[in-house]
Amino acid sequence: MSRWRHVLLLLFFFAAVPATAADRLAALSGPLPSRQPLPPLIVLNYHDVRDDIRDAGRLDSTAMSTDHLIAHFEWLRGNGFHMVSLDDVVAAQRGDHALPPKAVLLTFDDGLASFYTRVFPLLRAYGYPALFALEGSWMDLPAGKRFDYNGEGCGRECFVDWQQVNEMRASGLVEIASHTYDLHQGVVANAQGNTMPAALALAYDAKRGYETPDAYRARIRADLRRSADDIAVHTGQRPRAIVWPYGAYNRVAQAEAAALGMTISLSLDDEPAQLTEGRNIPRLLIADDIGVDGLASLIYRQRAIDPQRVVQVDLDYVYDPDPAQQEKNLSALLDRIRRMKPSQVWLQTYADPDGDGVADAVYFPNRHLPMRADLFARVAWQLRTRCEVDVYAWMPVLAFRFPGGGDLPSLGHGGDGDHYRLAPWDPRVRAMIGDVYEDLAMHGGMSGLLFSDDAYLRDTDALGPLAASKPAQRTQYLIDFTLELADRARQWRAQLKTARNLYARPVLEPASEAWFAQSLAAFNAAYDYTGLMAMPQLDRTPATNTWFERLAAAVAAQPHGLDRTVFELAAVDWRAGGKPVPPSVLGARLRLLQAQGARHLGYYPDNFVADQPALEAIRPYISAAEHPYREP
Repeated sequence: MSRWRHVLLLLFFFAAVPATAADRLAALSGPLPSRQPLPPLIVLNYHDVRDDIRDAGRLDSTAMSTDHLIAHFEWLRGNGFHMVSLDDVVAAQRGDHALPPKAVLLTFDDGLASFYTRVFPLLRAYGYPALFALEGSWMDLPAGKRFDYNGEGCGRECFVDWQQVNEMRASGLVEIASHTYDLHQGVVANAQGNTMPAALALAYDAKRGYETPDAYRARIRADLRRSADDIAVHTGQRPRAIVWPYGAYNRVAQAEAAALGMTISLSLDDEPAQLTEGRNIPRLLIADDIGVDGLASLIYRQRAIDPQRVVQVDLDYVYDPDPAQQEKNLSALLDRIRRMKPSQVWLQTYADPDGDGVADAVYFPNRHLPMRADLFARVAWQLRTRCEVDVYAWMPVLAFRFPGGGDLPSLGHGGDGDHYRLAPWDPRVRAMIGDVYEDLAMHGGMSGLLFSDDAYLRDTDALGPLAASKPAQRTQYLIDFTLELADRARQWRAQLKTARNLYARPVLEPASEAWFAQSLAAFNAAYDYTGLMAMPQLDRTPATNTWFERLAAAVAAQPHGLDRTVFELAAVDWRAGGKPVPPSVLGARLRLLQAQGARHLGYYPDNFVADQPALEAIRPYISAAEHPYREP
């Protein structure tokens, strides 16, 4: 599992449709308590347990020492935590009875023999229930066959057998879950040969191209059926829980599992569990042989708000018709991001060489727009796995030009700095843009979506049925449309987070919502992050300290405004023909915002080809790592 550890910790999302913006706004209206309460359920995920951790494979960061597991159990008991069974969780989901306070569900993955030899005796001694997930193909390894399990050569002896499984089941402490039959592996998922989790990605074949959605469903269904059937044959009971390898799943796979009776879905994520029937249950991954201090930090930080450092990147800088030059460009980007160490990269998905913000072509396979190159998935994968950052796919909301789409209604033809934007009330427009978002999610391995700055409505636009609506209604209309697009994408990337660009004027001058159909309070209620364009250059306003201080104060005045707002600064001065902002000036503005309470900071654009802003000058201000930095 270790080679996928950073992939499965992406970030970070729920399977269910998000609450409406109005619901979230109401939830955010109260003051933030000084200490967040624990969620109703904490789910811990363990793997191999070793008497001597040095015996673990060289890549096995999830292996744990027996001493530390005992210490975990002691700490949980001594601090008033209550271990619960899957029966208890299901009953709470159905509303039959509530879980006890500080409820914890223990889960162990991969069907390893150490669960029987080391963990099961501890469960009996403490009287703790646990969920144990079996990977069928590993249990069925032929005699003499071995494979690399996290850096260690493993054969049949590494995993439990069915006699041991039934002995543990008979104790009443252990419930068996499916960990799939043979999806605990990667499949080639793009033309460049990158691998992604088999349960999540459409497989790519050099001769046949991408797997179709129907073929993907059939592959997932066949594997899950085989796993469930094997467990039923050997134990007499079909599994009701599916534990996704690497924590990676989508709603399509989840539906196939549910159709086979596995209605309880468990992934990996640091989001609090929601006790709603049919909703995926996230788990906290126990790694690096942490002791009780690490366990306590993991549990109590589950709702912590970590500062984000964001770099927004034009994929147009990576693209080149010469494959060799394109690889050099990609290497330059990766080297820069690895050294800079931000926490997120907002990565362009569409081709915009003329800089008008309109998608005439994109960098991923899709059914409506030309594909300039099949590049987004490749770059996103490299950023995630090599640079350990979360990648948000940066997409327009309305600014699309579809071939043959001349009869699609628009809000106008652009001009005066406005984007060309399609009319969001037209059913054909909504369907085609939704298709593009779904196609992106099918082929792109990202952590989230960034809705671009083209999502606005002017009162001078051809507003059609929205002409008589009030500004707040138009704001909510666009929010609902973006949530509809996110829902289309979540069919294939269930854990997606969302961010959306917001102009500064609606924050500084709330009455200008009529000119933008944008509102910070509404955005913070609807999205995980608001990408506030702290760019006075866009409004032809001097970039003074006073301007940034006013902006920070206006954000701080909103409920949880600083918790959800990313202050995104301009790295170039568009009033001066795109002249770079000196990194010392950019850094001083970032520090000023930090001093005003800003938690999340970023900038755009990052011209990694020209080293602008200069790496060594900007990274003390934008790096999420501690200074001084360890070299990669």
